[in-house]
Amino acid sequence: MNEFENKRVVITGGAGGIGTETAKHFLQQGAKVLLVDLHEENLKKVMEELASDHVTYHVADVAQSTEVESYAQKAKDWMGGIDIFFNNAAIEGKVAPLTQYPEDEFDKVIAINIKGVWLGLKYVMPIMAESGGGNIIITSSVAGLQGTPGVVAYTTSKHAIIGTMRTAALEGAEMGIQVNSIHPGPVDNRMMRSLEEGFNPEDAEGVKKNFEQQIPLKRYASNEDIANLVLFLSSEKSKYITGTTYVIDGGMSA
Repeated sequence: MNEFENKRVVITGGAGGIGTETAKHFLQQGAKVLLVDLHEENLKKVMEELASDHVTYHVADVAQSTEVESYAQKAKDWMGGIDIFFNNAAIEGKVAPLTQYPEDEFDKVIAINIKGVWLGLKYVMPIMAESGGGNIIITSSVAGLQGTPGVVAYTTSKHAIIGTMRTAALEGAEMGIQVNSIHPGPVDNRMMRSLEEGFNPEDAEGVKKNFEQQIPLKRYASNEDIANLVLFLSSEKSKYITGTTYVIDGGMSA
């Protein structure tokens, strides 16, 4: 039995490692999926990888209201509605001390990671409510639960997501919409390669080893680890869970 048969899923950051892996899992269980990302070439590569008639894509900058409204409308037109929204798009920004962090880079991270999440909720929740409700999962980070030197914009944005999620959960409850956030530790994908390089360009591999030593399970999460949590929070098994932060970090924050 396919638990997500005919469920209608929207995934932002759809061309990234977590977005792609999550899409793959939903498709394997019968869902239809709309992938949203800024980079069309990357989306086309993911489409080839997924090779399914039940997935399509939409190019959008999640920090622009007209483009977010456009992807939400595309989902409604193509799938007839939205049952599951993985509000996942984010950027890591540069690595620099707080006092030296570039203002334009700070603004860019905040726009995508906070405004982009809010705009997604603003335009998706009314469509979801038309079908009687659904599930929204927002990607935060362990950096949303503790300070992280060198990435002030990213850390600030991931903390802010918790407040946005809790407000959406309270307002969404009467619409039958559950909203939760997930908080991964380091995940073995492009974003961590970028951060490792940013922390120490001369020894990025050493940065990775140091992070792994701080994780009780002694490894980074895989994209599949994160996808499995997203599917759980999208399923009937989580029907009494909303307004909650789910940490998935191998024990790093314990």
